[in-house]
Amino acid sequence: MTSRTPLDCVLALLRAIEGGGGAAEIAPFLAEGYTLSEAPHLLAPAGATRNRDEALAGAEAAHEVVSGQRFAVRRTTCEGNRVVVEAEWSATLLMDLPHWDAGELIRARVASVFEVRDGRVVSQDSYDCYVTPPPG
Repeated sequence: MTSRTPLDCVLALLRAIEGGGGAAEIAPFLAEGYTLSEAPHLLAPAGATRNRDEALAGAEAAHEVVSGQRFAVRRTTCEGNRVVVEAEWSATLLMDLPHWDAGELIRARVASVFEVRDGRVVSQDSYDCYVTPPPG
């Protein structure tokens, strides 16, 4: 993977997630010291910070929560090893969550800042803004 640019690495990671990738499929893109920091959002009001093992466990567990994840990348910005991605994320829910029922499409506008070294993501800071269904 080291021949890929940082942007290529990040986009390949997103495509692996879209392809239904679990821990085994995502692991090659994440460095051993990887950290994920999520700013507070609707589903994690306090935000969250996860290490590589916790992020991989989350990728594996995602199969029970959502299917058909998609990232419609709207804009990317690269500076050295830093990649910023703005995207529209969507997935179909497999279980009920606050604000949504199983079978519904869940959507979020996301901005993520990735740091890439030697062809692997070493950190990711994510800012997710979920679109809630209108009150009904």
